[in-house]
Amino acid sequence: MVDDSPTMDDRELADLLEQFGLSEKVVDTYLTLLELGEAKASQIADAAGVSKRYVYSVSKELESRGFVEVNDHVVPTTIRPLPPMEVIESLSESVESMRPALEERYTATARDQERFEVIKSRVTVLKRIAELVGRAESEITLSLPYDVLDEVEDELRAARERGVLVSLVVSGVEPHDDLALDGVASLVRVWHELMPTMLTVDSRTGLISPGEMVARSNSESQAIVFAQPHLGPVIVGSFFGNYWPMAAEAYTTDPDPLPAVYHNFRHAVLQAALCERAGIDLDVTVTGRMVHTDGPTELHGRVVDIRQGLLEPANNSFPVENAFVVETDEGTYSIGGQGAFVEDFEADAVEFTAAE
Repeated sequence: MVDDSPTMDDRELADLLEQFGLSEKVVDTYLTLLELGEAKASQIADAAGVSKRYVYSVSKELESRGFVEVNDHVVPTTIRPLPPMEVIESLSESVESMRPALEERYTATARDQERFEVIKSRVTVLKRIAELVGRAESEITLSLPYDVLDEVEDELRAARERGVLVSLVVSGVEPHDDLALDGVASLVRVWHELMPTMLTVDSRTGLISPGEMVARSNSESQAIVFAQPHLGPVIVGSFFGNYWPMAAEAYTTDPDPLPAVYHNFRHAVLQAALCERAGIDLDVTVTGRMVHTDGPTELHGRVVDIRQGLLEPANNSFPVENAFVVETDEGTYSIGGQGAFVEDFEADAVEFTAAE
């Protein structure tokens, strides 16, 4: 049988061995030993053109790396190259042992790179918005100039079809302008002023850009893409607390068919408010936990009050308050979402049914 595997010359072999941390001189000595087989230090020194003392020094290094065996129990001492398969197995184990540390460092670096990305191009900003919207699973908040809405409209409509709550502010237009907004978001508000482009996706990732960067192609401004779960809620709070109230309501979706279950609490509050606007009374089952005391982890009752700023007219007591009140057989409880501290009950899931 003919061996058709490609041959490797001494220089290529030496280069590969040097990649494992061996110096050129050490590699030359090792290759000489491979040709000699088991030999005395003096023989190796003569063949490699180095001193006998250097051979002893190198042999200790090669032995620690699993390349050779030093027989110093005999006189004179001999040095024997280990079989190539043993050397390769030793090298493979060394490389494999690095994997956990390398992967840990790589993952940490990847996370750091994902946390913040600076963008200098208007085209790239719009591309990133489309990409992030395409990943949304639960909720999107977005503000951008109406003139560029068509750049991300398909992704927004697809998100709505996935059941994502989309709260959108379009700027640079008047509320009475003829705008094509149906179905592009759950809620749309309009503001005549140019405002920053702000995007959050599932309160974890998003983008912030000065308004002029998206509105004009020759802006020297920069945008930031972030993937930081602690920053996302802050941006959402600024969106609903500072900008949403200033814009005029331009479009609202219809209530979802009942029964319906929500794991995003803001989505649940919106549906409760839409049902109230449509004259639909709601029964509700809420699972979660009491905020201030021990108590039930599930509540059943009738929705008797809603405090929100998503729809007009707003009736919340502070800008980001979204809650509802449930009357049960055991008492009346105010319900908040994740991280609730004002309300009585923190909800994980909400199921609405039409009241009988």
